[in-house]
Amino acid sequence: MTSFADLPLRADLVGRSPYGAPQLHVPVTLNVNENTHPVPDEVRADILRRVGAALDEVNRYPDREFTALREALARYLGHDLSPAQLWAANGSNEVLQQVFQAFGGPGRTLLTFPPTYSMYPNYALTTGTAVVEGRRDDDFRLSPETVVAEIERTRPDLVVLAAPNNPTGTPVGLDAVRAAYDAFEGVLVVDEAYGEFMPADAPSALTLLPGRPRLAVSRTMSKAFAFAGARLGYLAADPAFIDALRLVRLPYHLSSLTQAAALGALDHAPLMLRMVDEIRTQRDRTAAGLEALGYRVWPSWTNFLLFGGVEDPRALWQGLLDRGVLIRDLAIPGALRVSAGTAEETDLFLDAMTSLTPVGAR
Repeated sequence: MTSFADLPLRADLVGRSPYGAPQLHVPVTLNVNENTHPVPDEVRADILRRVGAALDEVNRYPDREFTALREALARYLGHDLSPAQLWAANGSNEVLQQVFQAFGGPGRTLLTFPPTYSMYPNYALTTGTAVVEGRRDDDFRLSPETVVAEIERTRPDLVVLAAPNNPTGTPVGLDAVRAAYDAFEGVLVVDEAYGEFMPADAPSALTLLPGRPRLAVSRTMSKAFAFAGARLGYLAADPAFIDALRLVRLPYHLSSLTQAAALGALDHAPLMLRMVDEIRTQRDRTAAGLEALGYRVWPSWTNFLLFGGVEDPRALWQGLLDRGVLIRDLAIPGALRVSAGTAEETDLFLDAMTSLTPVGAR
């Protein structure tokens, strides 16, 4: 049987494996930072109504500029953003890939700060962008001094900062974002996929957009809005930056059904975001339970936790899976990552962890 390795692949793809976390049918799935709470019935009904109306014209191409959606996203984000400053696509992965298509490419370099979101090097690979890695400070943080030093050392064309960072959950201060922007002449993307989970008094990088045309801030509806299956990500930037993305997007890339569903969710944003408080509660409850078992838990501004002090991460991951609980092993020495779930899922995860943790280690 022929495999893709037998085909005339690009040389830089030979020997590589497709990206993907395990997709397993188990009772408790806490490995990909989904919002495990269901969409409220009221919102579901409105989304179904809007999608049904969109089906009446599904024989026609969608609004190529997704005008109503950009207006709704601008209202949701605030910060005096105009619709001309908003862009959207099928998940923030597609949004960020378009950024790389427009501003990366052969002869250009991405600076990333591992451990961080593992798709950033993938965007670079698919667009022919070189990758260099910067170091982090202790506890996975990034100080302005460290960011600037790494930019000066590597001289990149593109820098992506996950803020808060995935998979560590650690924040990135606006002082580091400002310093990064001023340290080079390339494009800086602040990936705020978990922005809604930050403390209420923590400012967003959206506040830094005025006067910074090379800065973009990306978001997603997959996490706080429980919308991972609908695939809607978006980005805010200077209108000129948005125009650059039009050069590389495919025609009619955002379906009328996706636009309708997203508009329904955004019209109920206050109700949808009530889930965030409950997720934070379960995250903090999970952290307390892990610490009581003797594990180290890094402070998190997201809907997940990185915990350390694991003697054999792969064995613990397998032990949890054998008990019907799926979390994530990201090859960080002595550590694993778990998403915050419902109260019932928290109970099942902590019960499984208790059964797998030797009494002497607690």
